[in-house]
Amino acid sequence: MNAPLPTLPWYRPVGDECAVFQHCYDNRLPLMLKGPTGCGKSRFVEHMAARLGRPLVTVSAHDDTSAVDLLGRYVLVGGETSWQDGPVTRAVRQGAILYIDEVAEARSDVIVVLHSLTDHRRQLFVERHDEELTAPPEFMLVVSFNPGYQRSLKELKPSTRQRFVGLSFGYPEPAVEEEILVGETGAPPAVTRRLVALASKVRNVEHLGLAEMPSTRLLVDAARLIRSGLPARLACRVAIVEPLTDDPEVAQALNDLVALAFD
Repeated sequence: MNAPLPTLPWYRPVGDECAVFQHCYDNRLPLMLKGPTGCGKSRFVEHMAARLGRPLVTVSAHDDTSAVDLLGRYVLVGGETSWQDGPVTRAVRQGAILYIDEVAEARSDVIVVLHSLTDHRRQLFVERHDEELTAPPEFMLVVSFNPGYQRSLKELKPSTRQRFVGLSFGYPEPAVEEEILVGETGAPPAVTRRLVALASKVRNVEHLGLAEMPSTRLLVDAARLIRSGLPARLACRVAIVEPLTDDPEVAQALNDLVALAFD
């Protein structure tokens, strides 16, 4: 009897992204994903790692992430010093998919560590452990960042960007976004249609001055709350409006749009 196939994390392709990922994996090329918060980048990587049958090691980069955090360090275990691999070193040893989320937030020493994994060498230099690792064929490096958010903070150097194949993500077309909400939550189409219409209106209202537009992720959260029995307007307020703004006037404007969507 054949073993049952593993269930893949649910993902609805919106273009050629699955084919691009597969070809990058086959050709041992690093991949850079660009797109707004909550548009499906992380879910896409989870789906593809499972589809390829490879373990996934995820690192969420931030200002305090150092090269030591990623490579490893010596720690005291039972009174003795022992080496402990960091997530990047572990991913290279395992031949895993290594996913660095929000790579633009990483410190410069972290970016330098990744450089040797992105060219023909595919090597990792673990200086503290006096070790040089060559990534196996199964290893793949994937990074992501939000270009809109990045412009006001940090920039990826052109010399770093040009080490990657690039894929841009955006918010899906309304019909596709509705399909994603149904697939993710099982909410009825009458609900998902209104949520997508609400998001479309907010994304097209420039005078609100939102730092981020409502993401597909927020719509999924709202759909789940509604499906579980929470009143639609309340679900939209706590899952969409509150995460988007702290400004009372902007919140009121958003709640007015919610009231129009769920009258």
